Amino acid sequence: QVQLQESGPGLVKPSQTLSLTCSVSGASITANQYYWSWIRQAPGKGLEWIGYIYVAYSGTTYVSPSLKSRTSMSRDTSKNQFTLQLSSVTPEDTAVYYCARDPDGVGTNDYWGQGIQVTVSS
Repeated sequence: QVQLQESGPGLVKPSQTLSLTCSVSGASITANQYYWSWIRQAPGKGLEWIGYIYVAYSGTTYVSPSLKSRTSMSRDTSKNQFTLQLSSVTPEDTAVYYCARDPDGVGTNDYWGQGIQVTVSS
């Protein structure tokens, strides 16, 4: 059974960098076909796709244009984890952040983490 688990700080100060880790079990992040995604949901808003990392293809990433200038993603294959860094955060970045597995790179995520609440506040 594939399981994903987000971890990281629940509170980040404005202008700092938000760093989250997704730990995967039951599947290898290096397996072909799968894209490993980050999605968020701000209070009262819908889901917003942040981006994905395609570990099997040299860790290629694709990030939403609206977040590209502040976002980076990486992976640690030895730990079967992938990470999200979002810099220069503002209160508008307050959201529940999810990691997910996308089998085809078009947003049809089949497994999700439970989500982690991140609040940006001083």
